[in-house]
Amino acid sequence: MSKGLIHHIEIYVSDLKRSIEFWGWFLDELGYSLYQEWDQGQSWKIEDTYLVFVQTQERYMDVSFNRCRVGLNHLAFHSSSREHVDEMTRKLKEKGIPILYPDKHPFAGGNEHYAVYFEDPDRIKVELVAP
Repeated sequence: MSKGLIHHIEIYVSDLKRSIEFWGWFLDELGYSLYQEWDQGQSWKIEDTYLVFVQTQERYMDVSFNRCRVGLNHLAFHSSSREHVDEMTRKLKEKGIPILYPDKHPFAGGNEHYAVYFEDPDRIKVELVAP
């Protein structure tokens, strides 16, 4: 057992189909595999950790997500290399996904922190970090 490691993260989304399109290719690129599928959700798994995306019920859609409020700010993923961050940055741009902090990219996190930052369809910030 991997004591202390994250078992899973569950994220409620405003449009499941749109989120599956966004997250599916990205997680596949990182080595995740489709894990579970049901009418209101889908998950991807890598080793013992999985990410779950669930359609938010209409009655809870009155307030949208904002990473500056109390709660989740962003999800950060390990990359295999700086070259992988560059490749993923190119793919994000090809998909029309804006890169956050473009004037500081790829060092928006500091001179020793090589990463790309972007947002999912619900504006959850995502970070891919080189070793």
